Amino acid sequence: MVIGSTELVAIVGSPIAQVKSPENFNNWFAAHGENLAMLPIDLHERSLEVFLDTLRGWQNLRGCVVTVPYKQRIAGCLDALSERAGALRSVNVIRRERDGRLVGDNVDGEGFLNAARQQGFAVAGKRALVVGAGGVGSAIAYSLGQAGIASLSLVDACNERSGALADLLGGAFPELPIESGAGASLAAFDLLVNASPVGMGDSGELPLPQALLDSLAPTAHVADVVTSPAITPLLAFARQRGCSIQTGPQMAIAQAGHLGHFMGVTPLQL
Repeated sequence: MVIGSTELVAIVGSPIAQVKSPENFNNWFAAHGENLAMLPIDLHERSLEVFLDTLRGWQNLRGCVVTVPYKQRIAGCLDALSERAGALRSVNVIRRERDGRLVGDNVDGEGFLNAARQQGFAVAGKRALVVGAGGVGSAIAYSLGQAGIASLSLVDACNERSGALADLLGGAFPELPIESGAGASLAAFDLLVNASPVGMGDSGELPLPQALLDSLAPTAHVADVVTSPAITPLLAFARQRGCSIQTGPQMAIAQAGHLGHFMGVTPLQL
């Protein structure tokens, strides 16, 4: 129950009804006897700057998770950013300091890596293909670089966007080989990540052509960021092929500790 002394965290985006964070966090707070609660906030874009000013003065608010479509816009409005959030120019979590300053980080990639470790996959020294160079794909690619991936290939429907991500990663990790496109075969890849919305809902779509997916090695680890359905067409194919798989909900749960820890309301590992 929320009472006068309850401290708050929030999640902001639009739409917001589909997000799982309030359920995940509030269940954890209740199970651990914490006088904390998470509020979902469906915010119109015209109110974004006013909302951030309100956060600075919201004294019983510890922090705020940021989801689509505001990760990039909010990054430019905060008082400080972590190194990776500054490089990505994107945030998915804000901590409110006691003096009202707002500090941002992006832990999408760390959530991905945590989920991969939980599935028994270590990225260091591996060869990866990331499909999708938007906010989530960029964060995952950046964290793969930090974690010691041996080589990275990028695929995106927008060549300009994948090119911009390749330039960013090249500056951050000058020794990392970065390629554009998947090539003629997926056989050499140890990790395939769908960081695009392809496969969401009942579309039945695959993020890569079926003929190309047929070259995927059964030893590969295949991950998808899509949360609904949990088993996307890509993951269903990969599982049938014998690959290890990683779902969007698994990433969301693995990321929750990173979000809560940055806001100061949970341990790093829930």
